[in-house]
Amino acid sequence: MSLRIALLGLLSAVGPASGYDLAKTFDQSLNHVWQAGHTQIYPELVKMTADGLVEVESEGARGRKIYRITPDGRRELGGWMEEHDAAMTVRSEVALQAFLLHLVDRDQAVAVLERIRARYVARLEKLESLRPGEFGHHAHTLGLAMARTGLQWADDTLADLRRPVT
Repeated sequence: MSLRIALLGLLSAVGPASGYDLAKTFDQSLNHVWQAGHTQIYPELVKMTADGLVEVESEGARGRKIYRITPDGRRELGGWMEEHDAAMTVRSEVALQAFLLHLVDRDQAVAVLERIRARYVARLEKLESLRPGEFGHHAHTLGLAMARTGLQWADDTLADLRRPVT
């Protein structure tokens, strides 16, 4: 359901767009919080059209379709925002590695944490380089906070692992 909501949100924010344009916009914005590729987006647009949530505004060369959110789509988006209790559990490979860290020796654990730390640094740099407008601002600040917290966790855990064993 969340891919559907993400696409409705994009169409609502940016206006009519083709599947290609939506995938490109998704990749540059929502992909930081929800992953979806072209192979997921196009079939979902077809389903959403069948469900009356979007409609094809125009069709161009090579079958390129421009989609527009419908009033039913706006109601679906608004209802989801108003009534949906978002899951707080996250499927995170970083959290899984943290959970299993005690199963490897200290040097391996340090290597794992250094890789994780480098990913947090890269993510933070990427997020700091973005300047979203009103659309995505709150998700951007959440992403920055999460990346900074993850980096602090990695630094603290590395410091703990590097302490001499007594």
